[in-house]
Amino acid sequence: MTFETERLILRPWSVEDAENLYLYAKDPRVGPAAGWPVHTSVQNSREIIEAVLAVPETYAVCLKANGRAIGSIGLLFGEKSNVAALGPDEAELGFWIGVPFWGQGLIPEAVRRLMQYAFEDLRLQRLWCGYYDGNEKSRRTQEKCGFQYQYSVPEKSCPLLNETRTEHVNCITREQWYKIT
Repeated sequence: MTFETERLILRPWSVEDAENLYLYAKDPRVGPAAGWPVHTSVQNSREIIEAVLAVPETYAVCLKANGRAIGSIGLLFGEKSNVAALGPDEAELGFWIGVPFWGQGLIPEAVRRLMQYAFEDLRLQRLWCGYYDGNEKSRRTQEKCGFQYQYSVPEKSCPLLNETRTEHVNCITREQWYKIT
């Protein structure tokens, strides 16, 4: 499945995206803020595409102008989610975008399109989204898209980085989303 917005295409990840993924995922300002380590090589990025990103409901965020992957967005369901005890009509929405594209409104554009898909096509009733302390860009994106604070988890395990952090969890219901669209 592929989605379009004014400036973006959201499409499934491919191993051909490894060089672009590495270009942005090697920056230490990106992955660690989201809870994953920097990518160490194009091969490492290829392996992550195959093992983590090339799954249903996870999409490369690509510029419409050139088709290049500049970030990622996806929905996580059930046990794959980082949010405890999701119901069958709920999902967690996760995202990131490369540093050169920060501050341009691209990731909120992608988030809004995936929210539309989640609520209208998948008929989900609730979307969850989280961020770690200090990740103000993620917090701001979630606020812009209508997510509302629910709770915080102090000392949440961040296993890919072998540390603990405070996680803040936000949510938006289908009913709330319809009111803001």
